[in-house]
Amino acid sequence: MEEKLEHISGDISTLTDKITAIETAMETEDTSFLKSYKNIKERAQCTLQDPELLSGALIEVAKHLGNLKFRVWEKMLGIVQYTPVMLDPNTARASLSLSDDLTTVRNTDTAQYCPDNPERFIRCPCVLGSEGFTSGKHSWEVKVGNKPKWTIGVAKKSINRKGDVTCSPKKGLFCIMLRNGDEYYASGGTVLTLERKPQSIRVQLNYDRGEVSFFNSSDMSLIHTFKDTFTERVFPYFGPCVRDGGKNDEPLQISPMNVYVTVTSFQ
Repeated sequence: MEEKLEHISGDISTLTDKITAIETAMETEDTSFLKSYKNIKERAQCTLQDPELLSGALIEVAKHLGNLKFRVWEKMLGIVQYTPVMLDPNTARASLSLSDDLTTVRNTDTAQYCPDNPERFIRCPCVLGSEGFTSGKHSWEVKVGNKPKWTIGVAKKSINRKGDVTCSPKKGLFCIMLRNGDEYYASGGTVLTLERKPQSIRVQLNYDRGEVSFFNSSDMSLIHTFKDTFTERVFPYFGPCVRDGGKNDEPLQISPMNVYVTVTSFQ
């Protein structure tokens, strides 16, 4: 296009010069004009070629505007992330620090000022998910990395929030936990034997069947399953635990999930 614009500009300049020369000649005396008429006529001849109409020069409007909103959404999937669970800062103990996007929590061991609302945990360094569940299937993944101590799982709404939290299904807590870097337990004291140390844990809740299952996200090997009967709302539970002298300050992070777009054709 730049080349064509340069060529057109050259043609315009040539025509402008011709017009200027002819207008100058026409301002002379009649006798001089008539004597140079033949030469002026030849100079006034224009042999410029009409612009070439290239094949495909028309914009394919339907291609670019058809299903425009869907196409934009489809392309946005590469940069847009969806996190199935968000942390609820109103439940976090005062020593916990949450990220701005509410997907990461770490224990700072430094108390911050927080309102003593009924939802907030006072003694246990933990936080709940912002949305509770009363039916259906739900899943989320938590990056635990190399933290030597953590607790993750599901808690009933009625769990004790102002005193010590007992890790037991009878007390409304269905969790697995890591202690001392290599000791894994399930709520209630069950010792768990893992073939490899997980970097990420997938939690799957089937409320209607009363099941909470935990998997190693790398190979989806089952770690443990709780079975119970749920009659109240349950929430995702995250416990980064105390720092143990600064050795447990890594965060727990909720992983974003992949989002897909599918088109269904009707026969």
